[in-house]
Amino acid sequence: MKYIINTLGCKVNQYETQAVETLLQERGHRPAADGETADAIIVNTCAVTAESGRKSRQTVRHLKGEHPDATVAVCGCWSQISAEEARKLGADVVFGTGDKHGLVDCIEHAVQEKTAARFVDDPFRRMEFEELPAGAVSGRTRAMLKIEDGCVNFCTYCVIPYTRGRVRSLPLAAVARQAWQLQDEGYRELVLTGIEIASYGVDLPGKPGLADCVETIARAAPELRLRLGSLEPTVITEDFAHRIAATGKVCPHFHLSLQSGCDKTLKNMNRKYDTAEFSACVERLERNFPGCAFTADLITGFPGETLKDQAETLEFIRKIGFAQIHVFPYSVRPGTKAETMPDQVSKGEKARRAHEAQAVADELRAAYLARQVGRTLSTLFETEADGVWTGHSDNYCTVTVPGQDLRGIVRNVKISGVDRENLVGVLV
Repeated sequence: MKYIINTLGCKVNQYETQAVETLLQERGHRPAADGETADAIIVNTCAVTAESGRKSRQTVRHLKGEHPDATVAVCGCWSQISAEEARKLGADVVFGTGDKHGLVDCIEHAVQEKTAARFVDDPFRRMEFEELPAGAVSGRTRAMLKIEDGCVNFCTYCVIPYTRGRVRSLPLAAVARQAWQLQDEGYRELVLTGIEIASYGVDLPGKPGLADCVETIARAAPELRLRLGSLEPTVITEDFAHRIAATGKVCPHFHLSLQSGCDKTLKNMNRKYDTAEFSACVERLERNFPGCAFTADLITGFPGETLKDQAETLEFIRKIGFAQIHVFPYSVRPGTKAETMPDQVSKGEKARRAHEAQAVADELRAAYLARQVGRTLSTLFETEADGVWTGHSDNYCTVTVPGQDLRGIVRNVKISGVDRENLVGVLV
């Protein structure tokens, strides 16, 4: 069977897609080459915003149009909550966010027997974490390991708790085993991902936390450097920051789930912290990881947000000095509380505020990159072109150097300049 697989959305979706590919290839199937007719089309969908849902539908239509005789399979968050719409689009196999092993079984059967299948369960009835094959992000240098699924934060703008269900965690013994296997396969960096990894372990016996998970990996796979996925500020206690720093394996780059720099807006979003607590979390990490990088996501034009609230947000992100911010205008997601909130901001004004916030984010990005000049950064190299190697530093900057045979190698680089979004330097 020849297949095409397309992924929308977050790192968890990327992880689950590579796991599905691994399962397919273990059974002898292969990706269709460019221009080759596919037997199966698989779309791993996203529903985090209304725009994500639109793109998911568009992708299904586009691929079905290019391969009209192929079996069409959809999975992921959008099909979890829009299964009937997926079927009407022409999907032969409709799954949600669960049972990736069953998805592969159904795709095989549907291709062979030309039959349809649908399996979309109630995510809140899932009690066990589905262990999937871990694998690569880039070549054989960086890998992802999904350690958690589900979320019960119920932010007012977010539908994901209804697509993923309750928190479920990969047990520590399995974490250690998979991390060791990835190290043994030659990976040198491990990205810990999940829907809400700050809640890791709340469902496990003894309730081990994220710090326990990090310490377990550091012991089991000491040659791996570790990068944490998006963190809720609520997990960053002094004890947490101290313990993960003490492993000596955690990269000094933290993606903190901010969303707004205005306390009123954070409350309306049902976030579990305010700007004072967020600032305290930053200070805790900086004490334990001097010079570390902070990145974040920011939503502009949330219902009820005023120009004064926007100004507070811009002042706050300047105060923190983020290395990078992903800015999104608020997108109404049907089925969320925010959809029916009063004082909705117009589409044009949301875009204007996003543009304004992005301009500040760009200034902060440029200032952060400029501060790296003269520093020596530990860099894991991944790709080469015309004798120039590109990799990521431990603080997650893109670094380029001239060199030879550096794939999968971690080397110190003396940074000498900035070339647009890249740092340039020489090997030490």
